[in-house]
Order: sequence, then structure tokens, then C-alpha cells
Amino acid sequence: ACFRLLCSLLLPALFLSGILCICLVVLLWGVRLWIQRKKQLRPAGRDGKQPLLVGFFHPYCNAGGGGERVLWCAIRTLQKKYRNVTCVVYTGDRDATGEEIVEGAFRRFNIKLIHPVKFVFLEKRFLVEASLYPHFTLLGQSLGSVFLGWEALLKCAPDIYIDSMGYAFTIPLFKYLGGCRVGCYVHYPTISTDMLSVVRNQDTRFNNAAFITSSPLFSKFKLVYYYFFAFMYGLVGSCSDVVMVNSSWTLNHILSLWRVGACTSVVYPPCDVQTFLDIPLEVEKSTSEYSIVSVSQFRPEKDHPLQIRAFAKLLKEKRVGQEPSLKLILIGGCRNQQDEERVNKLKRLCEELGVSDDVVFRINIPFEELKRHLAEATIGLHTMWNEHFGIGVVECMAAGTVILAHNSGGPKLDIVVPHEGRVTGFLAEDEDGYAETMAYIFSLPPEKRLEIRENARRSVHRFSDQHFEETFLLSVEPLFK
Repeated sequence: ACFRLLCSLLLPALFLSGILCICLVVLLWGVRLWIQRKKQLRPAGRDGKQPLLVGFFHPYCNAGGGGERVLWCAIRTLQKKYRNVTCVVYTGDRDATGEEIVEGAFRRFNIKLIHPVKFVFLEKRFLVEASLYPHFTLLGQSLGSVFLGWEALLKCAPDIYIDSMGYAFTIPLFKYLGGCRVGCYVHYPTISTDMLSVVRNQDTRFNNAAFITSSPLFSKFKLVYYYFFAFMYGLVGSCSDVVMVNSSWTLNHILSLWRVGACTSVVYPPCDVQTFLDIPLEVEKSTSEYSIVSVSQFRPEKDHPLQIRAFAKLLKEKRVGQEPSLKLILIGGCRNQQDEERVNKLKRLCEELGVSDDVVFRINIPFEELKRHLAEATIGLHTMWNEHFGIGVVECMAAGTVILAHNSGGPKLDIVVPHEGRVTGFLAEDEDGYAETMAYIFSLPPEKRLEIRENARRSVHRFSDQHFEETFLLSVEPLFK
């Protein structure tokens, strides 16, 4: 009787599930055909042919960080190489016009595009805001990106789709529903084996709250959630036809998660090395003030508090009355109100440590002002743990500062490495290490500092715009065949 009851319930359920699956497949196939039809009806260009639409998914294209520099350089590179290509940028920056965004790219990065760009303004960018998901943030943002990608696809279906901001969950959408050839440029993996080890070891960090680390149960639950997310992330990432990563560190993680080594390559981000090379390198003249400059967006992972605490420690250990005086200049971009609140917290930290008069904040400044600060600085400071690459680190080295970066990620593996057997900069990990190393750099004779600065400058040519253009074109070539 129980068996018959089970069969009478199970068979209709299986039948209904099968019908629903078939309906879903038919619906998705219909959507795909409709999108293909829309593509065919696109107007022809001046030469009578339909231009090839290359869509870049970059919801924060006006943010002014290193990822945005990659975007504009990639677009300029394609415009140089291919005539019959129209570049489309999917963005949520509805507070600016297309002209203002392009002008901002020129003002911040010194990048001038050859042809106009088509902007598709998205209304649902709030779906990928971290603040919307206080818990299960990774999953929430990833699912939100699918809805945002859906809006982008309906507004403009490209022939080639490139995710240039790390929204891997949009890739299957454009590949299977949009019928696009798909590629991506990965600045950092959404989840990494390092993140798994942080949860496994119950370490407290900005993305692993103390209430979780103090509870074995919560830690185990979060670990299961991370493993599930890593599996899903690997699944969607493996749909890519072309994968570009920005460093050896990112490459190792993406190879282990996505397992598409045959179509994965390292394409170092374009750093405006050439622009900084006209800053003259010479032995420092005696001065009444030395400056330490940090260049990075005001985001939690950049760990600005570590910079301020290490600087305060350096000042405290400095002998009273010793000249010259020291200034810490924090240069970075603020994307939204949360970033602005973060800056206010940093200012309060400076007050608590008694260093407000010695710390300067320069937010969303023009390129020429950034260049001037770097030209005058003695030390370039970077503190992010496992920074995926570190464009700011390269810029500091090209400008001739003595770099002090975090002993992890891209700076450790790719950037602050010996060049022809000579020192190019320094690495540190904690407050004491940073304070001690800064004190050591200032204790060096000016001639020794000049030698390190020259070595660093010679080493950064491999991160130039020209090198990026060559490797980027080689990587995306399969998408244009």
C-alpha cells in the first residue's frame, strides 16, 4: 500500500518535472532565436557591412581604478587593430554621460580612444552592490550579476562578449542565450583557495567576521558554503572561450578552479609606465620634508588602516627634533558613499593616533596631480594582502619611488622581484615590518636609494601599454576568427 501510494505521488511529480523542464528548454531556445533575430536586424555600417559588436561588461566603468585602465586600454587596442568593430560598454554609471565617462578616462589615465564607444546604461546595478547582501555576499552579488547581465543582453546583444570586471556568472548567459563568443579578463578570482584557508583556519579578516571565527559551527557552515560557491564559480568560468588573467597569482587560482588551461593566459595590466619615465631620477637634494605616497582605491581590502598605524609607529620611534619631517599622502578613488564613509573612518583613526597633521588625503585627483605627488615622494606604499596584481605598485616604481609592498600576491610573485640580480624594492607583512622597513629606507644614503629606484624603473618595462596591447591581441584572436 505504501509502495503504491509512493508511486502514485512520485510518477505525476516526475511527469510534471519533465514537462516543466521541456517548457523551460523551449522557452530558452525561443529567447535565443529572438536574440539572434535582433542581431540580424542591426543596421549596416558605412561600408554596407554589419559592424562586429564587442561588448565589455563593466558596471563601474567610471570608477577610476586599475581595472578601468585595463578596460579603456583594451578598447583602444581593438580600435587600433580592427576597423569593422564597434565597442559597447555595459555600465551602471547613470550619473554621467558617455562623453563625460570618456573624458574621465582621458583625464585619469591619459587614454584617448580612436573611435566613439557605445554605452548601454543599466538600471539594476544595485543588484551587484555588496551592501544589498549583508550575508552570503558572494552568492548574492553573483546571482544579482545574472539579472544585471540579462538586462544588458536584452538591451544590446553583442557578437563577442568580454567580462572585464569579474562577473563570471554572466558568461553562460551570453554564451548560451546570447549566442556570443565569450572571453573574460580576471583581475582576481571571486573566491580563492586563500579565502578557503582563512575560513578553515578561523582567521579574522575584513571578509571573515569575528563571530564566525569564534564559532566552530559557523566556521564549518561557511566552509561548506565556500566550497559550494567555488564549485559553481568553476562551472561558470569553464564556459569561457578565452580567459585572460592579470598575474601569476591569479593564474594559479583560476587554473585550479576553472580548469581551462588551454585557453588561459597571463596578460599583465597596462601600466602607464611611459608617462612616468620623464620624471628625472637624480640623487635627492637635502629637504625639510620626505613624503610617503599610497595609490589605491579606498576599499577595505587595500588595508589603509595598516598604512596609518605603521606610519604612526614610524613617527613615534623617530627621534624628537630629527629632520626632515615626514608626510603620508593617501591617494585614491571613492566610488560611492561607503568609500567616503571609509575615508572618514580613516581620518578618525589618524586623530586617535595623533597623526592628523602628518597624513594627507587626496581623493579622485587628476592624473597630473597624481604624477606630481609620485615625482616628489621618497617611498611608495602598498599594504593589500594578496593583491592580485598592483598597478599602483608599478606606477610608483616607474615614477622613481622606493616601493614598499605587501609580501604576497602579485607584488611578491611578479613585480617587486630582483631585476638582473639587483634589488627593485622591499616587502613587508605587518605594522612592525612596515615601520622598520620605512625607517631602513630613510636611513639609506641617497646614492643607494637612487640605485634601487633605477633598478625598479628598468624592471617595469614589461608592464607597459605596448606589452599589454601585444599580449591582449594574441589572447583575444580566437574570438575574432
